[in-house]
Amino acid sequence: MGVADLADYPWDAVAPYAARARLHPDGLVDLSIGSPVDETPAVVADALKSATDAHAYPQTVGTPALRAAIADWYARRRGVRDLTPDHVLPTVGSKELVALLPLLLGLGPGDIVVHPRAAYPTYEVGARLVGATPVAADDPAVWPEGTRLVWVNSPGNPDGSVLDVDDLRAAVSRARELGAVLASDECYAELGWDAPWDAEPIPSALDPRVTQGDLTGVLSVYSLSKQSNLAGYRAAFLAGDPALIARLVTARKHLGLMLPAPVQAAMIAALGDDVHVAAQKELYRRRRATLKPALESAGFRVDASEAGLYLWATEGRDAWDSLDRLASLGILAGPGHFYGTHFPQHVRLSLTARDERVAAAAARLHAAS
Repeated sequence: MGVADLADYPWDAVAPYAARARLHPDGLVDLSIGSPVDETPAVVADALKSATDAHAYPQTVGTPALRAAIADWYARRRGVRDLTPDHVLPTVGSKELVALLPLLLGLGPGDIVVHPRAAYPTYEVGARLVGATPVAADDPAVWPEGTRLVWVNSPGNPDGSVLDVDDLRAAVSRARELGAVLASDECYAELGWDAPWDAEPIPSALDPRVTQGDLTGVLSVYSLSKQSNLAGYRAAFLAGDPALIARLVTARKHLGLMLPAPVQAAMIAALGDDVHVAAQKELYRRRRATLKPALESAGFRVDASEAGLYLWATEGRDAWDSLDRLASLGILAGPGHFYGTHFPQHVRLSLTARDERVAAAAARLHAAS
């Protein structure tokens, strides 16, 4: 299989519902895509501006200052200490890494890539791109022989579920039994809502309580798109097993996967400033507190969603029917069908809309109850 064999981009199927939602007298409330709407923090934008003299090619591995900033961030925010520059690598956003990791690891036909049952579709795309077989399974006990790569996602997209230390330890242990790489997509880790994640950090797969200090075969993926509103910067990174990092560096050098120098400077600023992250989290907390009870009043049940950027909701009927009902209220969501075959009655609603738009959606849902 190659790029030409990939299915049509699924979001095209939402267009008719978006058109209907736009007809609402008070306008569209688009909660379908998790694209940030709030401003890029000034500390980040200023760093980008000051680094615009970028006449030389950037290094694939990133500047020493960026690699140090990533390692410092893992120690300060994730409880993962003792990382060196050899443990980290910047990437051109996280989606390209997710899609290309099976290729960069040398996977192909006959290999299995495991991913969550409710899953960001790019895990499957990356597997199919190289002819590997994607398998949706959450329970490590059922991960099959022949698995070469395991994706876990905590907090999850779309469902906002969190894997605790015991869950992650079991996943790492099983991946090692299978001789597989475990890659943990942790892009929403700063956004914990329900207990205990409202008071304690969401654990990383690199946490020493998970790995017992042995990072062999384990990678953590993170993006600044959500916590710092840098989706347009394509600013992300991974960390973990230095032997795997070295393999990925070599492959990425050949492919020219280099992060622009001004973006690297901006990432250093973002990683070093926790104030803007706390402020952004408070915005999302307020929007969630407005939207969640409104959904429930309109007959939806919100499942999981204890962390992350989304509410994973169902009213007990096909997601396309729920999408149609929401569109009649001028609200656009994402159907559970896009996230695998296991949740056809769920819809995903994002917290990435302005306060006024979220309040409008909530008012319409309350009125429809």
